[in-house]
Amino acid sequence: MTSATNDRPKITVPDLARMKALEERITMITAYDATFGRLVDLAGVDMILVGDSVGMVVQGEANTITVELDEMAYHVRLVARAQPKALIVGDLPFGSYQVSPQQAVESSIRLMKEGAECVKLEGGVVMAETIQAITRVDIPVMGHIGLTPQSVHRMGGHKVQGKKSGWEAGGRERLLDDAHAVEQAGAIAVVVEGVPRDLAKEITNKLSIPTIGIGAGPDCDGQVLVLHDVVGLSERDLKFTKHFADLRTAAITATEAFIAEVRDGSWPDDAHSFH
Repeated sequence: MTSATNDRPKITVPDLARMKALEERITMITAYDATFGRLVDLAGVDMILVGDSVGMVVQGEANTITVELDEMAYHVRLVARAQPKALIVGDLPFGSYQVSPQQAVESSIRLMKEGAECVKLEGGVVMAETIQAITRVDIPVMGHIGLTPQSVHRMGGHKVQGKKSGWEAGGRERLLDDAHAVEQAGAIAVVVEGVPRDLAKEITNKLSIPTIGIGAGPDCDGQVLVLHDVVGLSERDLKFTKHFADLRTAAITATEAFIAEVRDGSWPDDAHSFH
């Protein structure tokens, strides 16, 4: 399977539209370095998101607000070094695109130069002009609506959005408008996070661009999860995540074995020594 996967064609932006049209489910995994980028690519994932969730997953922060553009550029560069067949999506961190459309274009160019093949930003109606500005210079953009982690303080935490009717931020009708605005602005796809299943399904059915769900039910065109959750490295056990393996326990067990062998003198043995 691995060797065959290595020979697959490179995933490009037009492939996403084709997959939506053919009703082929799209897969995206969030990874932050060359090693994990290579592994998920060998598995055959369609897209690798280099997410600003690195702040929480790797850096130990409480939210994504603190992540800087320089840090995102660094992690995009690491994933790009794996030369994946998957499409590389680079997250624009908080503060790198909110000031002005020009700032957003400059930040997007930075990530593209580091190896991103698409950029992602959060927001719907209020970000339409910004998305247009980025796409105007032929940089593909992925939107992100619903539970937008960079809006954690406005939401009062990482809370499900779209449960209540209304046109205010986080309201059901507002999210429908957000989805439409992202599509009309020229985005190639949109992440739909933390919304009720029926709303995610309605958004998916109304949009011509693919929806990538996380905590949005099974009716989106694709799904995304953080690799650390997929392989069980994370201690998080959230409603919308699943540990498909338990590498956390395996890592602890392996390290305990290393410690034991060092302490009893059996590691390193003669076979692992130079002569």
